[in-house]
Amino acid sequence: MRVRRPRAKPDTAPAGQAARRRIVTGARRHFFAHGFRGVTMDVLAAELGMSKKTLYAHFRSKTALVEAALLDKFGQIEAELGAAARAGPADFPTTLRAMLTCLHGHLDEIQPAFLRDVRRETPDLFAAIEGRRADLIQRTFGNLFATGRRTGMVRKDLPAGLVIDVLLAAVQAVMNPRKIGDLGLAPQAAFAAVISVILDGALTPAGRRKR
Repeated sequence: MRVRRPRAKPDTAPAGQAARRRIVTGARRHFFAHGFRGVTMDVLAAELGMSKKTLYAHFRSKTALVEAALLDKFGQIEAELGAAARAGPADFPTTLRAMLTCLHGHLDEIQPAFLRDVRRETPDLFAAIEGRRADLIQRTFGNLFATGRRTGMVRKDLPAGLVIDVLLAAVQAVMNPRKIGDLGLAPQAAFAAVISVILDGALTPAGRRKR
């Protein structure tokens, strides 16, 4: 299941687009920091200095607004990862550092309360988040590891697909609210630990020295 684009009445007027952009930005900030349950449409409207009627004119429900915030988040991540990959396509260590810095920064925005609430309140949406995340990891790191193999930074005795599958399985196992709580880690720290463990096994000595 993919994160679906929320249905809303199209508003192509500049003022309408600006209002929608402002709502999504505010929702992203508040939902990710305080959770799905911790932010009501009344609270969000008050924070944005607009009426709740205006919110519902752009988004039919709170869930639709969360979906829009997530689409915005994934869109930004993909754009930044793509820019990092294009900046140094043949420079594996530099590209890897840039990608990891990008992901760490974005994970710092999402607090455990948000993941916990979405998993409990909207399991379909949580599954969609995991699916989108899996697709992102497979595409971005798959291409990166292929470059690393060609430049001697990633072990050639390990199939690139296997490395990606192990990385994806580890991320899926660890990056969920229950496991993060059990480990006592923030999402950013949990992801960094997974990446460190996987890369230490997948990289060659030269790759580890330059990581």
